[in-house]
Amino acid sequence: MVKKRSWQLSIIVMLILALVAGCSGNGGNDNAGTSNKGGAEKGSKEAVEISVWLTPQWKGVLEATEEGADYDSFFQYAANKFAEQYDKYNVKVNVEVIAGDQRDELLNVNLSGGTPPDVFFESVFAMGDYAHRGALLPLTDIVDDSARNDIAEGYWKNVTFGDDVYFYPFAHNPGTLAYNADMFKAAGLESYIGGETEIKTWTLADYDKILEGLKTNLPKEQYSNAYPMALYALNNQGDTWNLAYLRMFGNSFFDENGNIIVDDENGAKAAEWMKSIYDNGYTNPGAESVSSNDANAMFQNQQLGISFTNAVLFNNAKADMASGKAQKFDIRMANIPSESGDPLTFTYVVGASAFKTGDAKREEVAKDFIKFFSTDPELVQSSKNSVPVRSSVVNAYKDQYPFFAAYDHNAAYMFAFTGNVPGYSELRQVLFPELQAMYIGEKTPAEAVSSYQAKGNAVIAKARENSTLAK
Repeated sequence: MVKKRSWQLSIIVMLILALVAGCSGNGGNDNAGTSNKGGAEKGSKEAVEISVWLTPQWKGVLEATEEGADYDSFFQYAANKFAEQYDKYNVKVNVEVIAGDQRDELLNVNLSGGTPPDVFFESVFAMGDYAHRGALLPLTDIVDDSARNDIAEGYWKNVTFGDDVYFYPFAHNPGTLAYNADMFKAAGLESYIGGETEIKTWTLADYDKILEGLKTNLPKEQYSNAYPMALYALNNQGDTWNLAYLRMFGNSFFDENGNIIVDDENGAKAAEWMKSIYDNGYTNPGAESVSSNDANAMFQNQQLGISFTNAVLFNNAKADMASGKAQKFDIRMANIPSESGDPLTFTYVVGASAFKTGDAKREEVAKDFIKFFSTDPELVQSSKNSVPVRSSVVNAYKDQYPFFAAYDHNAAYMFAFTGNVPGYSELRQVLFPELQAMYIGEKTPAEAVSSYQAKGNAVIAKARENSTLAK
């Protein structure tokens, strides 16, 4: 009995000593205690997982030449950087690249199933209808004065639907005209040629003289089967330039309520101009059956003196010439002219939107992630892979990319070509049949714009009934 009691006492003493040693060890090492506490706090944060979708934009983080550069490189890098500094949750960002021609199908399927992505990075032009459908979260509350001051107002107009910002502008793809300076020289039009890194601005009177000079004075032996200007109306592709031409005489296209108002004196005058240059042989023939892709190919084959372009097409054309894939010629840029003399300029703004998922924490993280990569001083430098919307990035890279300054200057003249109206994707199907009817003589220019306005406003009115943003 004594032996048994002694053994029990020994066990109790050993346990007490162990507890004392443990307490004195923790108390005597403050650094260890802080480290353990920090690890516990990190582990105690709630885990939140979000998905980011994007269509192919650019490869790499800052350069396409980076080892392993791919379309998801920027967002993988941004996601890791965000997770390391984020103090609200233990966050995981899953990045997925989807094909542009699958975008709407995948989004609609996932929206129907209640599983949309948390973030989508894409051209606003392609995503505006989702704002009207009530599928997107407003982002106005994450836009501060610093961003407003660094990004020109024209870009904010492109991403504002109703009273709120629904896309955070990151980069853009501006649309202009491209012209063959060699053809200008051959036709005696040297005085209308701008600098190699200039986006030349012509008045409409200048432009008419240029078209006449190219038609009359271009040497046929040097440029056989060539025409002054591209004109096309086969489908809705490249329709943004046709929309710009209808504004050349001062028509604002949309009123303050988002209705088409092209059926006035200025709109009809613009349509008459388009028909007159077509009838007088200042453009390629058969515009009603020519696509924008056809026109671009004709321009690269030096069958057109002036065509449409954007930053991507322009850079690709120069790259094809440098690699020997296309004929070499002196390609330069110009703004779409207007009667007033002010350039007409538009752009395709690219940025992120946040979908409503019904999960408050995921929605919070999605908006925080959008603000993070759209404002982080290092990450916004990646917008140079396209064209930056931020003046600060333009200034940082303008010596390396001289067209950035020219595009930035154009921002003051920018118009939002979609009007941010509901049903714009369907509205695109309305214009080109009217242009076709005008070119083949079935309708007068005035009749064509009147018909377009009536049909277009019917599309907008129907879409407005289902828009969550309509007042």
